[in-house]
Amino acid sequence: MAIYQVTDNEIKSISRTTFSQSGLKEREDLQRLLKHQIEIISPDTLVVAEEFGEWDESRRRIDLLGIDKKANIVVIELKRTEDGGHMELQAVRYAAMVSTLTFDRLVDIYADYLKANSLELDAEASLLDFLGWSKKDEDEFGQEVKIVLASAEFSRELTTTVMWLNDYGLSIRCVRMHPYISDGKILLDIQSVIPIPEIEDYQVKIREKRQKERASRSSSRDTSRYSIYFNGEQVYAHIQKSDIGYCTVQLLDEKGLIDHGVFEFLRADNTCAFQLIKLESEVTETNKKYNKYRVSRDPELIYDGEEYYVARNWGKESAQAFTVKISNRFPLVSYEMHAE
Repeated sequence: MAIYQVTDNEIKSISRTTFSQSGLKEREDLQRLLKHQIEIISPDTLVVAEEFGEWDESRRRIDLLGIDKKANIVVIELKRTEDGGHMELQAVRYAAMVSTLTFDRLVDIYADYLKANSLELDAEASLLDFLGWSKKDEDEFGQEVKIVLASAEFSRELTTTVMWLNDYGLSIRCVRMHPYISDGKILLDIQSVIPIPEIEDYQVKIREKRQKERASRSSSRDTSRYSIYFNGEQVYAHIQKSDIGYCTVQLLDEKGLIDHGVFEFLRADNTCAFQLIKLESEVTETNKKYNKYRVSRDPELIYDGEEYYVARNWGKESAQAFTVKISNRFPLVSYEMHAE
């Protein structure tokens, strides 16, 4: 988006430039200036370290490390490039590395930062005052690690990755910094790209809704398995529900129990809402698309010279109903369900 200067006679366009063209460097300029005014890109944040890195076997450093008003650790990465590079992946690694920091360790880190910047402040007292705490509270400290990415621009690949990561519970903010030049002066247009300020509350609510839905699906997902017995002897152990029809048909075939009547019984079964056994020619494209029959494998039942495949569309209720139906027809066949 262009920036304009209003004069008495005209609305004058201000030329956009790049950080490299303007001579601004990441560490010497952007990092040096932003650490004293971090609220520009990360509101309600206190910088506690710069070029931070204390992990073994790595020379990587976090540009700026901070803490926010809710006692969350904040990883801040700066880039002057036009696409942001791979800074989101780098920042996620850093976030994992600092996720185990304690309040006491942060006090030591902040004390080093204050000393390096010739600031005569008590590190612990300053942190407590910033957080509004009367005393330290390790249980409330560092519940989340938030990430702030600030760059001249962000590639579509990067923003897509960030939105996907945010959707799965991370908190990553992308702040775009566009440099402009006017009358020999460098101006910065700084805007939050992710989340968009006007709809940030809405985006947060949508993200939380999706996370709750995923958690609900995960908690309600049935992962039970089955063992199949013939005449009291275990034939199949801990099979998935999707294999219960296939293994049952295999068992009946191996025991020589499939005659014309049994075959018609199996052909007519649709306990799982799909016909239990089908010829490949009967399997629809939709069936194939959603892998309802394993037509990419060898035939699963050959009867009277014809090749058949077994449905694998089993849910908890349909699998249980099927086991009852089979056991009633074949008393020697029994099933045991295992909760996983």
